[in-house]
Amino acid sequence: MKVTVERAQLLKSLGHVHRVVERRNTIPILGNVLVRAENAKLSLKATDLDLEVTETLPAETATAGSTTVPAHMFYDIVRKLPDGSQIVLEADGDRAVLAIRAGRSRFTLQTLPENDFPDLAAGDMSHSFSLAAKDVKRLIDRTQFAISTEETRYYLNGIYLHAAGTAKAATLRGVATDGHRLAQLDLVQPKGAEGMPGVIVPRKTVGEVQRLIEDTDAEMTIELSQAKIRFTIGNVVLTSKLIDGTFPDYGRVIPQGNDKELIVDKKDFENAVDRVSTISSERGRAVKLSLSPGKLVLSVTNPDSGSATEELEVEYASDALDIGFNSRYLLDIAAQIEGDVATLKLADPGSPTLVQDRDDKSALYVLMPMRV
Repeated sequence: MKVTVERAQLLKSLGHVHRVVERRNTIPILGNVLVRAENAKLSLKATDLDLEVTETLPAETATAGSTTVPAHMFYDIVRKLPDGSQIVLEADGDRAVLAIRAGRSRFTLQTLPENDFPDLAAGDMSHSFSLAAKDVKRLIDRTQFAISTEETRYYLNGIYLHAAGTAKAATLRGVATDGHRLAQLDLVQPKGAEGMPGVIVPRKTVGEVQRLIEDTDAEMTIELSQAKIRFTIGNVVLTSKLIDGTFPDYGRVIPQGNDKELIVDKKDFENAVDRVSTISSERGRAVKLSLSPGKLVLSVTNPDSGSATEELEVEYASDALDIGFNSRYLLDIAAQIEGDVATLKLADPGSPTLVQDRDDKSALYVLMPMRV
């Protein structure tokens, strides 16, 4: 194999694929990236057995061939080479090394044979559809924060992607919850998504897809089956296993009869919660909301350090109510509201609260209260 490639392109592509590779591996080949040169193209592939990323970039291929080299070391070498340099990669079939040349720099890396490299063969995908990259990014951005990190409830360790809505207004919906809060976002259902199976996309995959979206004007193709999902954007293909589990019936958690409506300026509310929560203890993080007509008082009391209160003028016309929330969770949800005004629908101190952007109902958030 002998191939010449431009540093900036190789660095960008390696940046995408090397992130999949775990730093510690019991199986040596999983620490490597597969490098294949053919037909004026260089393709790079990395996997952790659950997730596989392949990227193809233009190159001058003098001799076709393939090998595998340590991913993180290869990335570091390319990163440190001078800007604008042409990199020559050369592997001789007899010796188990890859030579890397750029200007006056010379490196040789130990290789492992390509035959040992695992292939996350996707098999047949039952559904395929395209979405604007910016819509995929928005779906991830608005729901990712609520993904559970509790390994025992593995079926909550991802975003539940499924077809929802009504025949007239069919949607592609993403839902994430950790039991304390829930985030849901609806997109107009793309052609090809009707009748798709509900799938749980793992947290690591979600993070990688989000990072791959650098051009929000691009189109992204999504293919899926019961066991796998594949995202294609530009020259990058990411294939992932899905979480094999049943996502809970989240609809039962979304309150329908919350009749007390609180309308707040999102920025003022967010800043006030942030200020008073400075006093809260790391463990408790509780902030109390005391509501009365036209007024909201936020208060935090920490026996170890002191107390804080802040008053806001709000739109609220129902009965007085005291309710407590985890301030971190409240700030996480406030950060997702894209408009200037947020609507909170409350019932009583023990029931979940519904939070939405007043002017955009495509996303909704549910937050469980805390005792204060």
